[in-house]
Amino acid sequence: MTINDIPALNATLNAIATVLLTIGFVLIKQDKREAHRKVMFTACIVSAVFLIGYLTHKTLKGIAAHSTGQAIHTQFGGEGAIRIVYYVMLISHVILAISIAYLVPRTFSFAIKGDFERHKAWAKFTFPIWYYVSVTGVLVYFFLYQWWPAAH
Repeated sequence: MTINDIPALNATLNAIATVLLTIGFVLIKQDKREAHRKVMFTACIVSAVFLIGYLTHKTLKGIAAHSTGQAIHTQFGGEGAIRIVYYVMLISHVILAISIAYLVPRTFSFAIKGDFERHKAWAKFTFPIWYYVSVTGVLVYFFLYQWWPAAH
């Protein structure tokens, strides 16, 4: 595995988290609380592994950039309207990703403590944000590395 493999791995983790979030949502709507708990716990672990991979990639890119004089961030190759779409998505993704770093653990804490009313109230707010961040994380990967990679 090289530094160039990490973004695809991270996108895969985000996609898995999205599937798990979808399953967890369906399970709770079916009142299958124990199955919901297990799936959402797994989604949290997958998202945490993603975060570790993301931070590792950024750290390694930073080290490489420092030693070679290259840019730390990956350039987007799209032009015109798609560039605006990409940056609006990216900015909203980053802002909301920062918020879920607090919202997800807070929402989980209510469930762990058995305060299911507060958990449910927080989850109604947290879930769509976490879901959006998970989906747009996969889209950011495709925009940057598959659909509109920057020419080198």
